[in-house]
Amino acid sequence: MRWFRFLAETVEANLYLVRDYSKLIGGSLGRLVLSLLYFTAVANTLTVADFGLFATASATGVVLSRIAGFGFVSPLYRVSTRKPHLVGIYTAGYLAALALSLPVVALAGAGFYVAVFRGDLALLPFALIVVAEVLMWRSLEVVCIVNNGLRRFGRASLLVVAGSGAKALAAVAFSLTFGAEGGIAAWSAFYLAANTAAALAGIVLLYPRQRLRFRPKLYWRRASDSLAVAGAEVLFYLQSEMDKILVLSIGGPQIAGIYAMLMRLIDLTALPVRSFNTMVVQKVMRAPAAFSTWRMRWGIEAGIALVSVAGMAGLGIILHVAPTLLGRNVADAAPLVLMVLAVPAFRNLVEYESELLYARGRTGTRAGILGVLGVMKAGFLTLLLATAGEGTGTGWIIGLNGVFAALWLTSATTSYTAIDGWAGRGALVWRRAGLTGRRQPG
Repeated sequence: MRWFRFLAETVEANLYLVRDYSKLIGGSLGRLVLSLLYFTAVANTLTVADFGLFATASATGVVLSRIAGFGFVSPLYRVSTRKPHLVGIYTAGYLAALALSLPVVALAGAGFYVAVFRGDLALLPFALIVVAEVLMWRSLEVVCIVNNGLRRFGRASLLVVAGSGAKALAAVAFSLTFGAEGGIAAWSAFYLAANTAAALAGIVLLYPRQRLRFRPKLYWRRASDSLAVAGAEVLFYLQSEMDKILVLSIGGPQIAGIYAMLMRLIDLTALPVRSFNTMVVQKVMRAPAAFSTWRMRWGIEAGIALVSVAGMAGLGIILHVAPTLLGRNVADAAPLVLMVLAVPAFRNLVEYESELLYARGRTGTRAGILGVLGVMKAGFLTLLLATAGEGTGTGWIIGLNGVFAALWLTSATTSYTAIDGWAGRGALVWRRAGLTGRRQPG
């Protein structure tokens, strides 16, 4: 009877996880379809050079969006997961932090523009793209994050799909109206409008209805964690998006456009993995001992790698058979897809390990590791791009597999060492205190 009860409880728990993940993955699958539509419309309407500039400006905006709010999204998410009645208080704190951070975002954005884009892209479209990422799409993400914390996964998935749908509709409308003649200047206005509409819809319709109350004393306790999270997020997206910036700086807009198309296709493989990461983070936050055995760790990593490689291989085979399926411009990048099969696996694994560190509260360590990865990536990519020169060889593209393999090996070694070191020290303290028979804190 006892074994039957245990089996029933186990099955029930797994069905609960499957249900939650199915809601998340449903949003990811919907976003995947709409992202393909959006990508195809934009990549084949803009010139290859303009698409490279847009993708790089968008990547810069994503990096800057992690400065916005100084990382206060983290305590807002933790509160929504553990103490949902405080969401209104921490939302007020996030809005205050967002207002304080905007001058810093503007200054950093000006630095990026002068260093990377001046001479290739006018200031106005660059500013519109950055505003779309920093204020609008990031606000939509915050609504999704809070809903995920509240376990309202269906709402979060619906909003993700709606946001991707808004951008897809804007891309189609742009291609049918201004088109290539309007260029990146016209597209930046469409892009801002789509992101604004999606963000406002999410805030009005799906954000929890709680009265905003400003409580500075509560916020100060979270300040160090928030800043550490902000630093780690900036470093993560710098090392994640730095390749686009480096390719633009060294190779120019045309090569940057082809590379951006290739990396956009790689990004699509991360959508189901990010849904899985959301579940892992919440599980580890509630039960810190979860995922502590090496058998489970390597099993999960192998699963992520297989899903990523399979997705990339399937896409590569389809484009090999029908290279113009996603348009003529994308056909230039189609032969390169099968040359970077390992890149999605290593990228997704680095992101997963970063999320594990966040879930365990190792925000400072996470920032340090991401900083090291960013420096490594910049060095390796600069070397690859420098050896490519002005030629048309693809050897440097094959070399990307080695670059991302080195990043993953460094990330896995340092992340699991940090997690196990923390756990070992915690257990030692409890043993010395004679408290091993009591429940240890998470």
